[in-house]
Amino acid sequence: MNHISKFILIACTIVCFLIGPYSAKADAVSDWNARACELAVSPNFDTPTANRMLAIMHTAIYEAANAITKKYPSSDLKIDAPAGASVDAAIAAAARTTLLKLIPAKEQQIEVAYQTSLSKIADGKAKTDGIAVGEKVAVAVMGARIEDGFATVETYRPYTIAGVYVPTFLPIVSHWPQRKPWLMTSPRQFRPGPPPDLKSELWTRDYNEIRAIGRKNKSTRTTEQTDIARFWEATGPAIYHGLVRGVADQPGRELTQNARLLMAVTQAIDDAMIAVFDAKYHYNFWRPITAIRNGDIDGNDATERDASWTPFINTPMHPEYPCAHCIVSGTVGTVLQSEIGNARMPVLATTSPTADNSKRTWMKMEDFMQEVANGRIYDGVHFRTSTEVGTAMGRQIGKLAAEKYLQLSRR
Repeated sequence: MNHISKFILIACTIVCFLIGPYSAKADAVSDWNARACELAVSPNFDTPTANRMLAIMHTAIYEAANAITKKYPSSDLKIDAPAGASVDAAIAAAARTTLLKLIPAKEQQIEVAYQTSLSKIADGKAKTDGIAVGEKVAVAVMGARIEDGFATVETYRPYTIAGVYVPTFLPIVSHWPQRKPWLMTSPRQFRPGPPPDLKSELWTRDYNEIRAIGRKNKSTRTTEQTDIARFWEATGPAIYHGLVRGVADQPGRELTQNARLLMAVTQAIDDAMIAVFDAKYHYNFWRPITAIRNGDIDGNDATERDASWTPFINTPMHPEYPCAHCIVSGTVGTVLQSEIGNARMPVLATTSPTADNSKRTWMKMEDFMQEVANGRIYDGVHFRTSTEVGTAMGRQIGKLAAEKYLQLSRR
């Protein structure tokens, strides 16, 4: 047995052990979502890029599944599928083909996941036809997104004057405002008004609140608030997709319906990232650590400078306004609420890698969205107005996705 074969054998065993209990209740859509979220974790894989990857993969998964089941009207791709083709094989092939193109460095892990999926499907024409459908759809979806602006060269210009040092880390995805949305008419469609005027009472409120509760040391945070802050320090896709899978795995749901839900969620999240970074780089508003260490230059006597203030967590490398975490929570919450409709709300739950994989649960969607907003204030990285504006933007984008896709789920 050669080295690669040994690796695949060992890795398949590990994968089966890790996902066995989860797969017992999940379908192929949820399985691939969980695997892709794991693959998206990397020091060199920022959250916006990971969200784009998931949107492309889940669009391909849905199109492949629907081409076979024909549960919903066909899209512009108009992919023909042979009768009897395996839906699970098509999903696996669509996922594999997109992921290999988007994250080639994870080829071995992708191949292990692919072979694990195929091993559950009986050999034969149905399996072969399903693979062919999935591969064809993936190529078509990738082709449709190849010029979405992702490859645009970033040209961020640090603000300075000649000869004066500024920190030399460049902010992330400054080219995101040039990307092509999935659902919005333009990146500016939901651009909000400006952040608070620095001489206003609103700014005074935001400044003094986060100065007290968001600081690393001698904060006014309670133990519970600190736990929330640590939980929402995580920004990767996995923390939100745990909630989505919790809905997808409810009894009585159908495979193509779940594929449609994951496509709607991931496209909406990717659009939310485009919208929020359009606003962030348009307004270029300072983060709390910058504002509080310069409280004496904002023209407001009620905002006292704190020369040594630091936030509870490291500040993300992009402008403050609006809150990106909040736009995503608003988006996800709105899409899920629309999908659930008047049905009984399942217990919402997810885990966080920045909180020792602990689990938090919510009984109401509003409670989940508000906790995310509060968490970023407790973290010391976002002002309250920014969280409110971000959540409102997310609701608008989530509504777009629901109007385009999810009404079909109830037919």
